[in-house]
Order: sequence, then C-alpha cells, then structure tokens
Amino acid sequence: MTRELIIRPDDEADIAQAFDWYETQVPGLGSEFLLVLGAAFNSILRNHLIYPEVHKIVCRALTRRFPFAVFFIVEATRVVVLTLFHAKRNPDEWKHRL
Repeated sequence: MTRELIIRPDDEADIAQAFDWYETQVPGLGSEFLLVLGAAFNSILRNHLIYPEVHKIVCRALTRRFPFAVFFIVEATRVVVLTLFHAKRNPDEWKHRL
C-alpha cells in the first residue's frame, strides 16, 4: 500500500529555514540537507515499521549526516509529519508541536 506523505506548513517553514541556514554555512549544503531529508521521507514511506514509537503512536526517524529527527504518525492512507526537530533542542519540546 502506498501512503501519502503530509508535511504541515509549519514544518515546511522549518525545512526552508534549515535549508537557508545550511546554504549560508557552505554553498550547496542546503541542497544536501534536502536530499538527506528526502531520503528519510522515502524510507518512512517504504517501511515505517523500522522506526521506533517514542510517544504513544508517534514514531521517530533520524536523518543521516544532519542532526534532525522526523516525528510522524502513520494513518491508513497517509503518513503525517508532526515535526522536524533539531537534535540539539530540548527533547521534550517536540511534544508541544503535536
């Protein structure tokens, strides 16, 4: 079954902000960030069961190379990204974005 990936507007803004920040650090790094994030999203869609549940029905996928976690829930026909969270932030803070 193919599920639809839903990214909420707040998360799209967070992704754009992270992209901009990485691009100011090293040109092209923002594009690499987007590729890594896309790979994480594709992995979640292919097999969400490999990711641990971290709070009730909320699962977490960690990105490679960049210190971000993707918190998501799986529904019958879609995967909803609840938040994209930088790993250096307070780990309990992501729950406020639910």
